[in-house]
Amino acid sequence: MATRERGTVRRAAGGVYEVELEGGAVVRAVLRGRLKLEQRTGDRVVPGDRVEVERHPDGSVTIEAVEDRRSELARQAPGTRGRRAKVIVANVDQVVVVFAAARPAPQPRLLDRFLVLAEWNRLPAVVVVNKVDLVGEDAARAAFRAYEAAGYPVLLTSVPERRGLEELRARLCGRTSVFTGPSGVGKSSLLNAIEPGLTLRTAAVGRAGAGRHTTVTAELIPLRCGGYVADTPGLRELGLWGVAAEELDACFPEFRPYLGVCRFGRSCSHTHEPECAVRAAVEAGAIPRERYESYRSLRAEAEEASRR
Repeated sequence: MATRERGTVRRAAGGVYEVELEGGAVVRAVLRGRLKLEQRTGDRVVPGDRVEVERHPDGSVTIEAVEDRRSELARQAPGTRGRRAKVIVANVDQVVVVFAAARPAPQPRLLDRFLVLAEWNRLPAVVVVNKVDLVGEDAARAAFRAYEAAGYPVLLTSVPERRGLEELRARLCGRTSVFTGPSGVGKSSLLNAIEPGLTLRTAAVGRAGAGRHTTVTAELIPLRCGGYVADTPGLRELGLWGVAAEELDACFPEFRPYLGVCRFGRSCSHTHEPECAVRAAVEAGAIPRERYESYRSLRAEAEEASRR
C-alpha cells in the first residue's frame, strides 16, 4: 500500500528530485504525470519547494502535490527575451549575493541587478565581498561603500585568512538562504569553509579573469546549525523577470525618501522630468551617481521589455 509524506525538495536534475522528508530521510522522486501538465511560474518544481510524495510498494517515489510558494527567486530565462521566468529556488528567507573584490573584478551593474531582483521579490539581501585578501580591507570597503550607504549589510570575507566566516555563518543559521552571484567569486569555497564536511567543487579563475562554473544546478544544503543554503550556479547574465518599470525606483532603497516628492509625484520616471527630487539628490551627493545610472539603464530595459 502506498504511503504519503511531506518533504522539501533539495535538488532537481534531469527530471529526478531529491526530497528530504520530514522524518529526515532523503528519497529520489519523479513527478506524477498530471503535475507535468500543470502551469506554474517558471519551473514546476525547484529546490525549496514543499511537496507531498507517495512511496509505492515497488520502491518508487512520486511527487503528488506541490504547495504554494511563500517566496521565490526568479530571473528571466536565458534566450527567451522576457517571455518566460526561470525560478532559481523557492521558499527562501534571504538572498546572499557574493561578489569578489578581485579575480573576477566586481561588476557593480550586475550586483545592482541581483539586489533589484531581491527587492522585487521582497527578500532581504546581504552583500558578501569575498577574496578581500587580494586587495585589502580598505580598498574592498571603498569599492562597495554605496551599498552600505543604501542600507545593505556588507560582509568582507576571505577563506585563506578565515576573515568574516563566523559572521557569515551566524547570518545563515536558522534561515533558508540563497547563495548567488557570478561565477568564480568563491561561493562554493565559502560554503566549504563555514560548513565542515562539505565537498562542493571549486575551480580557479581563468587567466582572463572570468569565473568558471563549478556548481551546475541549484542545491539546498542543510546546515548543522539549522537552516539551509541554496548553492546556485554562477550567473554570467541576469535578466530581470516581471519588474515593472514604474515600480523599479522602489527597488533602490536610497531612492525611497524622495519618492512621491517629485513635481510629478509617483509618476516621475526620474530620467528627464523637471523638479525631480531623485535627480536633485544625485546632484547633491545624497544618492551615488553610479547607482542612479544603473537605475536609468535598468529602467530603459524594463520599458523595452514592456513594449515587447
